Amino acid sequence: MVYEFRTYTLAPGKMPEYLKAAETIGRPARGNNYGVNHGYWTSEFGALNQIWHLWKYDSYEERTRLRTELQKNKDWTEKYIPIVRTCVVRQDLRLMNTVVDIKPDDGTTGNIYELRIYRCGLGGAVQYGKDFKEVQAAREKYSPIWGAWTGEFPQPNEWIHLWRYKNLQERFEARAAAMKDPAWQAYLAKGPAKLQEMHSTLLLPTNYSPLK
Repeated sequence: MVYEFRTYTLAPGKMPEYLKAAETIGRPARGNNYGVNHGYWTSEFGALNQIWHLWKYDSYEERTRLRTELQKNKDWTEKYIPIVRTCVVRQDLRLMNTVVDIKPDDGTTGNIYELRIYRCGLGGAVQYGKDFKEVQAAREKYSPIWGAWTGEFPQPNEWIHLWRYKNLQERFEARAAAMKDPAWQAYLAKGPAKLQEMHSTLLLPTNYSPLK
């Protein structure tokens, strides 16, 4: 199983046009026939004018095959791509290996998602995953993790984790409570030796995101 996070940076003012094209043309054309979409978000804090979308494939080989097949879909190539080409100024992608598999849609709405990306030294991301699995149950007493991965490409030393909250107040309260937990404190104490950079992005689900 392999996951892919795609990040599209849009030209200022192009967000409404992109979202309409994605909702009315792109997502219907692609569906889940060319990889399974788990989430489709806009960024609220962090870099702005960005779209983040999360895909799952059975393997790297399957991803390559399905993306090749997608190029034969005329609704995609002739209707969708010409519109979004005028909106997107940069594309970035991450291929990731699963540590905590993505939680399925549970039917709730009105959530916010926090994506935290830690760049580590050599071997640090893999160790982060091992350390987190040992403390996951303790941390999830305060808020559930929604998925976690180590980077494969382009940055193999990233620890990437996705969290869901009802709102920012719930996030603040959950993180404050977790900070008092001895097991979580011990886990955090291992972090500085592995870390080089830390980034956090607040993501808001689009109308057509499976995770809302």
